[in-house]
Amino acid sequence: MANTITFFRIAAGIALLFCPVFSPAFYVFYIAAGLSDMLDGFVARKTDTVSKLGARLDTMADFVFVVVCLIKLLPVLHITVWLYVWIGIIALIKVVNIISGLAVQKKLVAVHSVMNKATGVLLFLLPLTILAVPLRDSAIVTCAVATFAAIQEGHFIRTERE
Repeated sequence: MANTITFFRIAAGIALLFCPVFSPAFYVFYIAAGLSDMLDGFVARKTDTVSKLGARLDTMADFVFVVVCLIKLLPVLHITVWLYVWIGIIALIKVVNIISGLAVQKKLVAVHSVMNKATGVLLFLLPLTILAVPLRDSAIVTCAVATFAAIQEGHFIRTERE
């Protein structure tokens, strides 16, 4: 059941490609994908069906959803240079974390910290609030939390805490 929900998220993410940004259809598929992201792990734990395959599918579904959202949203958002720089710094920290995980723990490490989850929630809410909250304000909060989460993630990886 959990993997079916994850496959649904992949389909919803792909469906976003065919919806105009900020249209009712866009929001329906966007919210459905986001809710399914929360639901699949919950269902897997409750039904005792957590698996490596499910974890890999979840990562793939997250990747599809994020890439599609970037494809759809970046062309319509007016992002300033300082924000691109900040996002680039966060991405660089995350790359260092991946390399650190491979070096220290000899595997790809996924840290499911509270701060990483908070970052995910803020990123998910951003397109839902873009018409009411200026992007600059949302971006400052989201990037601040994401920066802290990335630094914390690196600490957890290097001290072998997941």
